[in-house]
Amino acid sequence: MFSCDYQPGLEGIPAAQSSISHVDGVEGVLEYRGVPIQDLAAQGSFLETAYLLIWGAFPTAEELAEFEHEITYHRRIKYRIRDMMKCFPDKGHPMDALQASAAALGLFYSKRALNDPDYIRAAVVRLLAKLPTMVAAFQNIRKGNDPVPPCDDLSYSANFLYMLSEREPDALSAHIFDTCLTLHAEHTMNASTFSARVTASTLTDPYAVIASAVGTLGGPLHGGANEEVIDMLDTIGSVDNVRTFVEHRLVNKQKIMGFGHRVYKVKDPRATILQKLAEQLFDKFGRDSRYEIALELEKVVAEKVGHKGVHPNVDFYSGLVYHRLGIPTDLFTPIFAIARVAGWLAHWKEQLEANRIFRPTQEYIGNHNQPYIPIHERGTPSPHGVV
Repeated sequence: MFSCDYQPGLEGIPAAQSSISHVDGVEGVLEYRGVPIQDLAAQGSFLETAYLLIWGAFPTAEELAEFEHEITYHRRIKYRIRDMMKCFPDKGHPMDALQASAAALGLFYSKRALNDPDYIRAAVVRLLAKLPTMVAAFQNIRKGNDPVPPCDDLSYSANFLYMLSEREPDALSAHIFDTCLTLHAEHTMNASTFSARVTASTLTDPYAVIASAVGTLGGPLHGGANEEVIDMLDTIGSVDNVRTFVEHRLVNKQKIMGFGHRVYKVKDPRATILQKLAEQLFDKFGRDSRYEIALELEKVVAEKVGHKGVHPNVDFYSGLVYHRLGIPTDLFTPIFAIARVAGWLAHWKEQLEANRIFRPTQEYIGNHNQPYIPIHERGTPSPHGVV
């Protein structure tokens, strides 16, 4: 029997005290350092938001300019990392490539000076600067091309889109992509952030911290959901098939990707903003047939299970935005990581400020006092024990 305080997945159990972000799932509120996400999305930039998350205050104009300059300067990656990527399988998932590459950064910056503010700032700059370059480099390498070098004349978000295609994006596309990064930058104690804080609590280097978070984000129950939303919309095929699809899923107790959230009981505020961004793109570049399916899907799901608090989450519309920007589906989650590294770094820095290594306990439910069985008495091997 489990004790009364045991919760599978630690659901609802505080794992840390934090001043980085706040969510009210009933009211549909998301704040970064107390600032509503709607205001940051409408008025701020991703790097300004990253600075706010990591250092706890908005930068001055001079501080932001210096921060942007440092990140621009450090966008390039070591040629050995680039050559390592050339050895990765073409069919490998970009998240696996990103995790390996992020971890490899620690080999080049192995000095560990966690009490040194200059070391912390340098690590923040390198990780924010180099992760987009790594994602874009692997995308080109797996197509048989050399990576596109960063363009120092372009903004953070415009440069990433440029490195994917070697074409400078229009202003609207760059702005919308930058807003997407802001929306995905932080979201309290989710699985990947918890993973980052557990790793950080051992006082390992920040590159290992980010690599562990990237690995956690790659799972379909966390960051991989927006890829599956696109696959789901393609499977549905047309608006006429939506109701049958939803009813079949509900009868069989199957998840409808992009709906529901462990925290939000109303529509995710990020989904509302992303939907508006999608409409801006469609107005300029033409409507995506998937969007009509998505609208009908949201309507039918609201009718069937909206009263249970099942509404669109951030993954539901983000894939539609990225697809309209011409981004391959399996890069959706690496882009999530490019954004979320700001939040992970904020939690890394906060963890260091009052560190205590994570060491949760467990409730043992196995047997006791079992006899050792000699090998010749163990009978027929179990199929579960054969590799």
